[in-house]
Amino acid sequence: MAGVRETQKQGTRRKVLEAARDLFNEIGYEESTIRAIAERAGVSVGSVFTTFASKADVLSQVMDDRVEALYAELDRVTRHLRGTTCDRVCSVFAIHYDFECRRVKLFLAHIAASFSPSLDASTIPYGRNSRFKGMLIDLLADGVERGEVRADADLELVLDTLMASYAWNYRLAAQQAADATAMTTIMERQVRLIFDGLKA
Repeated sequence: MAGVRETQKQGTRRKVLEAARDLFNEIGYEESTIRAIAERAGVSVGSVFTTFASKADVLSQVMDDRVEALYAELDRVTRHLRGTTCDRVCSVFAIHYDFECRRVKLFLAHIAASFSPSLDASTIPYGRNSRFKGMLIDLLADGVERGEVRADADLELVLDTLMASYAWNYRLAAQQAADATAMTTIMERQVRLIFDGLKA
């Protein structure tokens, strides 16, 4: 009996996450209510709240679940990256833009919720993904070993600057409907400017 209940709970969770992902992308995070998510998922409002702490928790889980596909893509590509450290960092962000622009309103919702003063404790905000940050730190550390990045560079500060530039460029998606290519082009200029100051 416990196995049946767990299967039902997982089924509800999956339906809610799929419904929320689509609604957040279609009409935005603020406009999407728990009631609308429950209706889209075909479950009761109570079922949503027995599975998730809040709408912010739903968003956090949506982002966490879908990020596995991004990392599969990054893991497949990063081992084949060529060129300078700067070139490789640009490539990683290009992959990220391409992935997130497939559901750009969803990612904009994630960024916006990350800066909410009422951020739920269970929410994983933008910029806290240790796996992605670790990937970039590894690239930067490799750049130090290759003599392309100054040995005295504060890699955590460089990482923060890169992540800030990456997120800032989404204003273009929100305000001008910029696509992944446009944001990648701007990000490449920003990365090259940052790396000009990192030369060994």
